[in-house]
Amino acid sequence: MENLESTHRTYAPTPQRLPNATLVLVLGIISIITCICYGQGLILGIVNLFLARNTSRMYHAEPDRYTGHGDVKVGRILSIIGIILSILFLAAIIVSFFMMDPAYLERLMQENPAFQTQGF
Repeated sequence: MENLESTHRTYAPTPQRLPNATLVLVLGIISIITCICYGQGLILGIVNLFLARNTSRMYHAEPDRYTGHGDVKVGRILSIIGIILSILFLAAIIVSFFMMDPAYLERLMQENPAFQTQGF
């Protein structure tokens, strides 16, 4: 009887993948791709930073239980890059708008029927 009890072993559960690790990575990539879409990359990057933070907290609470924290780190870095590129793109648009020649802007508004019908 003692022999049977000594052969009974308890195994640690197999670590599972973090629930949002792949999502954080994909959203980080998409935030870089959409950085030229007039602020969409900025919004997506900020949302992804919160998601990455929550996923990292889940990992740090029980690091033996989860794998895939590297994807979360990479996704977070990509989101930061996407946010920076989005801010630079929006700043370039604002600067170019203010640097535009007023005569060109007036001619553009006269030639475009959308501006005439809406009373701009």
